[in-house]
Amino acid sequence: MRDRPWEPPLAGTEVEHLLGALERQRLTFRWKAGGLDAAALGARVGASTLTIGRLLEHLAFVEDFTFTVKLAGRSPGEPWQGVDWDAEPEWPFTSADHYSPEELYAHWDAAVARSRERVAAALAEGGLDQPVHAADEGRHASLRRLLFDLLEEYARHTGHTDLLREAIDGLVGEDPPDGWRP
Repeated sequence: MRDRPWEPPLAGTEVEHLLGALERQRLTFRWKAGGLDAAALGARVGASTLTIGRLLEHLAFVEDFTFTVKLAGRSPGEPWQGVDWDAEPEWPFTSADHYSPEELYAHWDAAVARSRERVAAALAEGGLDQPVHAADEGRHASLRRLLFDLLEEYARHTGHTDLLREAIDGLVGEDPPDGWRP
């Protein structure tokens, strides 16, 4: 059997499919972002200010924000809570310019690990339909909504990373090669 941990189940529960689709996006993003030096992580294409390094840091923030603030109404912790968001609304993107490749990969890897733990605990406590802290007009979102929102965020940025990576060194492909690990 081929070693492809990013492959969602062919037949599973709703939770297994949703988490499988999210993992596929996470791991495809990490593969496309992986193994780059500082110059490559900071490379831009055209007029866009997006870089793979900025996407790594942005998605690390989104992981932490989604599964602390939105899920439970808790602080996302450092470095996020110490930011003056009014003065620096783009900080999750621009702060990446000051980190080494090792730091950027570590930030993303750690944020994803924390998210996996928080989601597993939340699912054990109440499943996909449980209300979370995030609300709009007095109605609370569900854990299902948070997971779908994160899946959408990854799908968008994995596409960006795909284009950036191809421009950097020509790497193309839909999925990581069999046996790949971050």
